[in-house]
Amino acid sequence: MKDVNCIFCKLANGDIPTATLYEDEDFRVILDASPAAKGHALILPKEHYRNLYDLDEEVAKKVMPLAKKMIKKMTPLLECDGYNVVQNNEESAGQSVFHFHMHLIPRKKGDKVGVTWKMGELKDEDVKDILERI
Repeated sequence: MKDVNCIFCKLANGDIPTATLYEDEDFRVILDASPAAKGHALILPKEHYRNLYDLDEEVAKKVMPLAKKMIKKMTPLLECDGYNVVQNNEESAGQSVFHFHMHLIPRKKGDKVGVTWKMGELKDEDVKDILERI
Protein backbone atom coordinates (compact mmCIF):
# COMPACT_ATOMS: atom_id res chain seq x y z
CA MET A 1 0.00 0.00 0.00
CA LYS A 2 1.21 3.49 -0.77
CA ASP A 3 0.46 6.73 1.06
CA VAL A 4 -0.47 9.45 -1.45
CA ASN A 5 0.73 12.13 1.00
CA CYS A 6 4.15 10.53 1.63
CA ILE A 7 7.09 12.10 -0.21
CA PHE A 8 9.18 8.93 0.17
CA CYS A 9 6.39 6.87 -1.44
CA LYS A 10 6.53 9.30 -4.36
CA LEU A 11 10.35 9.07 -4.55
CA ALA A 12 10.35 5.26 -4.23
CA ASN A 13 7.78 4.83 -6.98
CA GLY A 14 9.23 7.30 -9.49
CA ASP A 15 6.55 9.98 -9.13
CA ILE A 16 9.31 12.47 -8.30
CA PRO A 17 12.59 12.29 -10.26
CA THR A 18 15.55 10.95 -8.29
CA ALA A 19 19.17 9.98 -8.79
CA THR A 20 18.41 6.26 -8.71
CA LEU A 21 21.30 3.91 -7.98
CA TYR A 22 19.28 0.68 -7.94
CA GLU A 23 15.70 -0.47 -8.36
CA ASP A 24 13.81 -3.75 -8.11
CA GLU A 25 10.17 -4.70 -7.48
CA ASP A 26 10.42 -3.91 -3.74
CA PHE A 27 12.96 -1.07 -3.40
CA ARG A 28 14.49 1.98 -4.95
CA VAL A 29 17.92 3.16 -3.75
CA ILE A 30 18.53 6.85 -4.35
CA LEU A 31 21.14 9.46 -3.57
CA ASP A 32 20.05 11.51 -0.56
CA ALA A 33 19.12 15.09 -1.55
CA SER A 34 20.69 16.36 1.71
CA PRO A 35 23.72 14.09 2.04
CA ALA A 36 25.91 13.73 5.10
CA ALA A 37 28.74 12.74 2.71
CA LYS A 38 29.26 12.29 -1.02
CA GLY A 39 27.41 9.13 -2.05
CA HIS A 40 24.99 9.10 0.92
CA ALA A 41 22.10 6.93 -0.28
CA LEU A 42 18.66 5.91 0.95
CA ILE A 43 17.03 2.51 0.62
CA LEU A 44 13.30 3.10 0.17
CA PRO A 45 10.69 0.35 0.03
CA LYS A 46 8.09 1.01 -2.65
CA GLU A 47 5.28 0.15 -0.23
CA HIS A 48 4.57 2.45 2.70
CA TYR A 49 5.67 1.35 6.17
CA ARG A 50 5.94 4.01 8.87
CA ASN A 51 9.15 2.53 10.31
CA LEU A 52 10.80 -0.73 11.38
CA TYR A 53 7.97 -1.47 13.82
CA ASP A 54 5.56 -1.68 10.85
CA LEU A 55 7.87 -3.14 8.21
CA ASP A 56 6.54 -6.29 6.54
CA GLU A 57 8.59 -9.38 7.49
CA GLU A 58 9.24 -10.37 3.86
CA VAL A 59 10.47 -6.85 3.04
CA ALA A 60 12.57 -6.82 6.20
CA LYS A 61 14.32 -10.02 5.06
CA LYS A 62 15.44 -8.26 1.88
CA VAL A 63 16.64 -4.89 3.17
CA MET A 64 19.93 -5.91 4.84
CA PRO A 65 21.15 -8.02 1.89
CA LEU A 66 20.37 -5.01 -0.32
CA ALA A 67 22.34 -2.72 2.00
CA LYS A 68 25.30 -5.12 1.81
CA LYS A 69 25.08 -5.30 -1.98
CA MET A 70 25.03 -1.49 -2.28
CA ILE A 71 27.92 -0.75 0.08
CA LYS A 72 30.08 -3.45 -1.54
CA LYS A 73 29.48 -1.82 -4.92
CA MET A 74 29.81 1.78 -3.72
CA THR A 75 32.90 1.43 -1.46
CA PRO A 76 35.44 1.09 -4.29
CA LEU A 77 33.55 3.53 -6.51
CA LEU A 78 33.66 6.26 -3.84
CA GLU A 79 37.07 5.21 -2.50
CA CYS A 80 35.71 5.37 1.04
CA ASP A 81 37.10 3.61 4.09
CA GLY A 82 33.82 2.39 5.56
CA TYR A 83 30.08 2.86 5.86
CA ASN A 84 27.46 3.76 8.42
CA VAL A 85 24.18 1.92 7.92
CA VAL A 86 21.60 3.95 9.85
CA GLN A 87 17.89 3.42 10.39
CA ASN A 88 15.89 5.64 12.77
CA ASN A 89 12.50 4.87 14.32
CA GLU A 90 10.24 7.59 15.69
CA GLU A 91 10.99 11.25 16.26
CA SER A 92 12.91 10.77 19.52
CA ALA A 93 15.38 8.56 17.62
CA GLY A 94 15.87 11.05 14.78
CA GLN A 95 13.22 9.89 12.30
CA SER A 96 11.92 12.92 10.41
CA VAL A 97 10.19 11.25 7.43
CA PHE A 98 7.76 8.58 8.54
CA HIS A 99 8.34 6.08 5.76
CA PHE A 100 10.80 3.30 6.58
CA HIS A 101 14.19 4.07 5.04
CA MET A 102 17.78 3.10 5.60
CA HIS A 103 20.71 5.49 5.22
CA LEU A 104 23.94 4.26 3.63
CA ILE A 105 26.60 6.83 4.54
CA PRO A 106 30.10 6.47 3.09
CA ARG A 107 32.89 7.37 5.49
CA LYS A 108 36.48 8.45 5.04
CA LYS A 109 39.06 8.55 7.77
CA GLY A 110 39.04 11.99 9.41
CA ASP A 111 35.74 13.15 7.91
CA LYS A 112 33.44 15.30 10.04
CA VAL A 113 30.25 13.28 9.51
CA GLY A 114 28.42 13.17 12.84
CA VAL A 115 26.95 9.70 13.25
CA THR A 116 28.22 9.11 16.76
CA TRP A 117 27.09 9.24 20.38
CA LYS A 118 28.66 9.68 23.77
CA MET A 119 29.38 6.25 25.18
CA GLY A 120 27.81 5.49 28.54
CA GLU A 121 28.28 2.72 31.09
CA LEU A 122 26.38 -0.55 31.36
CA LYS A 123 25.18 -0.60 34.95
CA ASP A 124 24.52 -3.81 36.86
CA GLU A 125 21.03 -2.65 37.87
CA ASP A 126 20.15 -1.97 34.22
CA VAL A 127 21.35 -5.41 33.18
CA LYS A 128 19.30 -7.01 35.96
CA ASP A 129 16.19 -4.99 35.14
CA ILE A 130 16.31 -5.73 31.41
CA LEU A 131 17.15 -9.42 31.75
CA GLU A 132 14.36 -9.95 34.30
CA ARG A 133 11.77 -8.29 32.08
CA ILE A 134 12.73 -9.75 28.71
